[in-house]
Parts: sequence; structure tokens; C-alpha cells
Amino acid sequence: MLVTTSPGRVAVPDGMFSHAGITPITLTRGLIAAIARIVPSTDDFGVLGRAPDDLGLLDHLAQRLRAHGSIKQLVREIALSGALHAMGEPDRPPRPPLNLVGDYGGGAMMLVTGVLAALLEAKTTGRGRVVDAAMTDGSALLMSLFQALGARGLWSGSRGANLLDGGAPFYRCYACADGRFIAVGALEPQFYDALLTGLGLTHQEAPQLDLAAWPALHARFEAIFATRDRDDWAAHFGDTNACVTPVLTGAEAAGHPHNVARGTFVDPGVLQAAPAPRFNGTPAEPSGEAASISLADARSRWG
Repeated sequence: MLVTTSPGRVAVPDGMFSHAGITPITLTRGLIAAIARIVPSTDDFGVLGRAPDDLGLLDHLAQRLRAHGSIKQLVREIALSGALHAMGEPDRPPRPPLNLVGDYGGGAMMLVTGVLAALLEAKTTGRGRVVDAAMTDGSALLMSLFQALGARGLWSGSRGANLLDGGAPFYRCYACADGRFIAVGALEPQFYDALLTGLGLTHQEAPQLDLAAWPALHARFEAIFATRDRDDWAAHFGDTNACVTPVLTGAEAAGHPHNVARGTFVDPGVLQAAPAPRFNGTPAEPSGEAASISLADARSRWG
């Protein structure tokens, strides 16, 4: 269920929530009371148990949504956590990474993890839990590796100057002759060897871990990749372990042989990612129906 505090029906793009029958509804005090009457007879919710102040708790969470849930504020969470500062070009302002880090990784995925852990405890002990997940907490947690590297002097506070933020010439993207892009991720020595072989370079010309030489090596890689089209480079490195990959658009990704073989994308009327992760014995298929339905329909589906 997608909870919103906006009045009336909620317009959601068709197919956006078709994987699991998610229903957008408006959270009001009357609906909170109705949910509270339904919960005891609904296994998926009843297993968590109910505290005496459930109505107050639900209303409090709704107030927090009203205060912090608007689209214009979503970048604020990763700005406050320190994650945003690490992203983007060194000589320009930080660039938001879509809303994958704050909303989905730091927020939704952390909440799902907490809910699943609470469900396991409830099934084991019979005791329910309140799960408190915040995008600031989650995105800060996702930065743990870089905090640890920084504490050891292996990560600087400067953008575009580190191993995994585009500072390393062997871990970044390059423009090709046709204006499209190629991604290079040759971190391990064997992958770097394959990269140099494909580019016609030697270790003497392109030492991997000489940080002082990185700017010059980046310029050299940049000039080389600019001499051929993206798909030409992809074919050139296709059977190697150089970790050189074409940067595909969304439409191109849907037709890539790897994604086609896995069924990564589906089109039940709207091209979209297939449900993930997958479980044996219970294939999930998107319904293709619109996600916005009436409150009466939502209540009838709850039974």
C-alpha cells in the first residue's frame, strides 16, 4: 500500500506499482480507524502485534510524512547524511544521483529490511516491533565503506579524486567518437592487464596505482576512447575481462542480449523492470493495470 496525505485520488503513472498490487490511498483519521479495525483479522499485519496507542502512532507517522515527504525535500536527506558531498565532478557542485541513494537505497530498502527482521522476530517470539527507518540514517549507513577508508587515509574529502568516484582513470566513463559513452571498471590487476592490452599500452606507460600519474593517464585514456564509436569499443572488448561496457540508454538496455536472456525488462503495456528478486516456484508477473483505484476497491481487496 502506498500511503499519501494528499486529498482525493492519487494519480500514479500506469505500471509504476503493478508488480505487487500496490494501492495508493489517502491517509486520514477516519481511514486510520478503519485500518485499525481491519488489522486484527489480517495476517500480514496482525503478526506484528498491536500496541494500545496504535492510532496515535499511525497519526504521528502521518504527521512526519507531511513534514518530510515532499519531492522537493528528498535531496535534503542525502545532503544531511554526507552522501551527496561525495558525488559529482570535482570543480562543480555535487550532483544528486537520481533518488536511488536516499529514497530507495537509504530509505525503502532499509525499511523493508527492518520490516522483514521484525516479521521474523514476531513469528519467533510473538513480540511485535515498531520499525523506525529514516533516509538520513540509511544513506549515512551506505557511506560506511567510504568513512572507513577515510579514517585510514585512503579516501579524501575531494570529489573525483578517489578510487571509486571517478578519480581513478580505470574506474570511470569516457566519451566515444559518436558522442556516446563507455564505462571502464578495471579495478583488479587481471582486469587492468586486459584493459591495457586492449588499448595497446604497457604497465610502464600506464602504471595503475601511481596516484600522481592519474590525471595524465586519464587524459590519455580519454584521447584513446574518443577515436572509436561506443559499440566498436564494446565489440573490441566483448570477449575480454577488461570490464569495459557500453553505457546504455533505458531503451537500449531492454534490448541488450544479457537482459533479454534474463527477462530483466517486461512490457505489459508499459516498458518496465521485471519483478526482482526472483523466487523459484512463485513467478511474479506485472499485472499491467493502473495503480490508482478507489478507496472502496482498496477496502474490498483487503476483505
